[in-house]
Amino acid sequence: MTRQHLCLLTPLALLGLLVGLADLSQGSAGEDEDYYMHELLKREQYNQVQVLEKPVASIPDRHVQPSQKPAKKVPKGKADSGTQTEKNRADVKSVKTANKKAEKNKKSALKTSNSISEREGQYNLIKEECPPMGLETLKIDDFQLHASTTKRYGLGAHRGRLNIQAGLYEDDLYDGAWCAGRDDPLQWFEVDARRLTKFTGVITQGRSSLWSSDWVTSYKVMVSNDSHTWITLKNGSKDLIFTGNREKEIPVQNIFPAPMIGRYIRVNPRSWFPSGSICMRVEILGCPMPDPNNYYHRRNEVITTDDLDFRHHSYKEMRQLMKVVNEMCPNITRIYNIGKSHSGLKLYAIEISDNPGEHEVGEPEFRYTAGSHGNEVLGRELLLLLMQFMCLEYLSGNQRIRHLVEETRIHLLPSVNPDGYEKAFEVGSELSGWSLGRWSNDGIDIHHNFPDLNSILWDAEAKKWIPRKMFNHHVPVPEWYLSKNASVAVETRALTAWMEKMPFVLGSNIQGGELVVTFPYDKTRSQGVVREPTPTPDDHVFRWLAFSYASTHRLMTAANRRVCHTEDFAKEDGTINGASWHTAAGSMNDFSYLHTNCFELSMYVGCDKFPHESELPEEWENNRESLLVFMEQVHRGIKGVVRDLQGRGIANAIISVEGINHDIRTASDGDYWRLLNPGEYRVTAKAEGYSLTSKKCEVGYEMGATTCNFIIGRTNLSRIKEIMEKFNKQPIRLPVRPRQARRTRKRRMGT
Repeated sequence: MTRQHLCLLTPLALLGLLVGLADLSQGSAGEDEDYYMHELLKREQYNQVQVLEKPVASIPDRHVQPSQKPAKKVPKGKADSGTQTEKNRADVKSVKTANKKAEKNKKSALKTSNSISEREGQYNLIKEECPPMGLETLKIDDFQLHASTTKRYGLGAHRGRLNIQAGLYEDDLYDGAWCAGRDDPLQWFEVDARRLTKFTGVITQGRSSLWSSDWVTSYKVMVSNDSHTWITLKNGSKDLIFTGNREKEIPVQNIFPAPMIGRYIRVNPRSWFPSGSICMRVEILGCPMPDPNNYYHRRNEVITTDDLDFRHHSYKEMRQLMKVVNEMCPNITRIYNIGKSHSGLKLYAIEISDNPGEHEVGEPEFRYTAGSHGNEVLGRELLLLLMQFMCLEYLSGNQRIRHLVEETRIHLLPSVNPDGYEKAFEVGSELSGWSLGRWSNDGIDIHHNFPDLNSILWDAEAKKWIPRKMFNHHVPVPEWYLSKNASVAVETRALTAWMEKMPFVLGSNIQGGELVVTFPYDKTRSQGVVREPTPTPDDHVFRWLAFSYASTHRLMTAANRRVCHTEDFAKEDGTINGASWHTAAGSMNDFSYLHTNCFELSMYVGCDKFPHESELPEEWENNRESLLVFMEQVHRGIKGVVRDLQGRGIANAIISVEGINHDIRTASDGDYWRLLNPGEYRVTAKAEGYSLTSKKCEVGYEMGATTCNFIIGRTNLSRIKEIMEKFNKQPIRLPVRPRQARRTRKRRMGT
């Protein structure tokens, strides 16, 4: 039998009907929320209809809920604190081994239990499914996508990728699907795998658009080895018709009754929404056939040598993995929680330091957070991988990691929004769509839920209140925001308290759906303007910090990389001022900069918000060096301690740098860190009741902050006030000598 005849295995048809809402990052917050909530209601109604209706596809099929995923299992053994590196690595392996066994057992159970009566006969179903080929993740490049006809360039085959997002306006060069030039059953969308591939399924969406309603309701699938002779999937003697979409955002998955082997695969729309056109976004499930001589495979292959737990973790598994890391490295790690989510899940963080649990004078504090949008899961897994990596490398004697751990207090918070994550995790990577799990359980976007301190500061500047009535830093939180009736998520309140408690110097929140690093300000200064460069006084520092991550990422600054959705960030070195992208009031980045000492940036680490588990090793390789390099930037600039004449540290002393209209304050022990680029600076230290002191501090190009200490004394006025308060503000009556008394009387008498 030739490859073109393709073997017929035991049949299975799987139709997953699940979530995905368009993320309209360029609209106003109110418009976004209304649109998302409308889509959520539509999803609930959609799922209810699917339960009541019978399958539409003309094949012996069965709707299998995407929640039927491999059972998860936590590691059994606990590592002793004194174990050697080899044993510690074995503990991490046990996490993966246990889950592989559980997955194998689950698949075996599915094979034996899925014997069902079909409409056209009796079949024993065996699940046969491959991972996504990479239309969404851009592993499949534009030259591999073809179509019969195209409505216009912005709706070409290169735009037919699952979850791709459209521009705000119609007729954009970056639109939200492939759309055929004619609406007839002769149209097709084709993927060239560039090698023999076992195709096992197709996932489809409609067109991403605010203005149009276009989706395909049924389609055929064809496979070819040479792009000339095509074999159509059959249901007996008839062509197999797959059920497509009922609306434009919720992904629908169809698993083939038998794998199809070939190089090319076509999706041939047969029917579409009556009031719309033939438009599709597609992902293909396929496993490459063994071919060691394949050039394209070798060129794109990325292999990691790190022996880590590369899989998606539920909340319980995340907690267990953090516990395993803590038990492997008890001397440098500590697990704690900063609060709870809306549904009561604890927000766990892990501290990595040579003296966990204590702030050391002169040692800067750094933080990574992830998962404020629960469906952007890559950041969560990257932080879980990072904590494993740092523990293992520390134990193995890696000098770079040891230096980081011994000179920095590092905090990793992998899941800010565990409630949202659990929703997305339940349905799986390809079927969670673009927005399911984005918000907290009470429908709040946590990342943009902080108070708008930008407007408060800019209003004070316009009234010339700074620095007489108000400082240019540590802008206070408005009273309305602190009230119980304010629309503030419990997760946001927990983050705020954490940020106020810890003297963080540098931080990043890891997000997904793009490949870019954004830095403050995130809100435009001009009212009503959607995009406008709005730099902070520390713009030069933020640009360097952003570039340090982007330039060491494997893809962000690649000039030939494809645009994820609508923006070409590679031309700006993979970085952008947040307000230049789209305005957002109350972002975590702006709040951190204006209310605390911490410089915060957002890292968008992948086009795919929820990459398939098989993509995690490559994504780790893409981001590992960037994660380490960015942490090391906390040691760039100046540092020191502000003390009084008795050598005591002065808390809340203000550190000002000439020419930069943004100050910072010392921590409780009087120590401070000021991020600066190389150069010479005039730095001033001042505190209430103390005289100010200035000196020149030079920052070099080598890594390591320059020490710049200050000693400041009390002012005469503050001494007088202190003495008066000691005596209840009464004048001090000194004893008068007899001779002085006689002279005083004579002066009064004029003699």
